[in-house]
Amino acid sequence: MLPTVRRTWGRRGQPPVLRHRLSHWGKVSAIGAVTLSPQRRRLGLYLDLYPDANVSQEAVVVFLRALGRHLRGPLILVWDRWGVHRGRRVRRYLTGQRRIRPEWLPPYAPDLNPMDKGCWSWMKGHGLANHGLQDVEQLTRAVRHEYDTLRRRQGLLRSSVRATGLPIRL
Repeated sequence: MLPTVRRTWGRRGQPPVLRHRLSHWGKVSAIGAVTLSPQRRRLGLYLDLYPDANVSQEAVVVFLRALGRHLRGPLILVWDRWGVHRGRRVRRYLTGQRRIRPEWLPPYAPDLNPMDKGCWSWMKGHGLANHGLQDVEQLTRAVRHEYDTLRRRQGLLRSSVRATGLPIRL
């Protein structure tokens, strides 16, 4: 719930004041994916939000099932080594899937992850910066709004993938 503070404009002698509640420890956890459709040469963005909860192994499996329903053909997951991604339930689910193949990023390489490097950075630094939202519902709505904005902007999605330096042809 603590807002990311960015530089902004204000009238001379009247600096902007960002008010927020320090005692509120609410959060919104998220799981997301940037996808590339080779046939259409178009990037997609998928997101699942968990207000006041952590992303669990079961949530990852549910997300992968939903992703599989939306996308056709084989899926190559380029994943970081987060413990939930490597958990027993997720491994069990993936062993039963022929069309999903995980490829692991090197340890401690957030700069190779387009969700971390590009998408989350853009969302936190633009629409979610200086927000001063008062509760988790407002934060959830704001994240969904920024997600919808980013999902429609192919240029931003492409720059998020290009910034990783991964050998992906766009």
